[in-house]
Amino acid sequence: MLKGLGGLGDMAGMMKKAQEMQSKMAEMQEELSRIVVIGESGAGLVRARATAKGELTGLEIDPSIFVASEKEVVEDLILAAIKDAQAKAAERSRSELAKLTEGLGLPPGMQLPF
Repeated sequence: MLKGLGGLGDMAGMMKKAQEMQSKMAEMQEELSRIVVIGESGAGLVRARATAKGELTGLEIDPSIFVASEKEVVEDLILAAIKDAQAKAAERSRSELAKLTEGLGLPPGMQLPF
């Protein structure tokens, strides 16, 4: 098609792929907002709910742990559940990104800037 223009024909193809990638990334970001992960601590006494983008959306605390003398333990359990949810969200996000980029021919483990 653009044979006489040297590498410009390849450039047009690359631009098209870049636009497709941008569209797929936008779809993936929207999907990550809908995916929910649950982080737990204290054998499920505290559960933190987050999107795969890492946005904390809920916190469930079993009422049995509300004892005034155990305030620090409860605080630690809450933090642990939130950190667990964030770690699961980050892993799910990486997993979804890997699915998206596997068809691009990029080296395994290559980190993209988004």
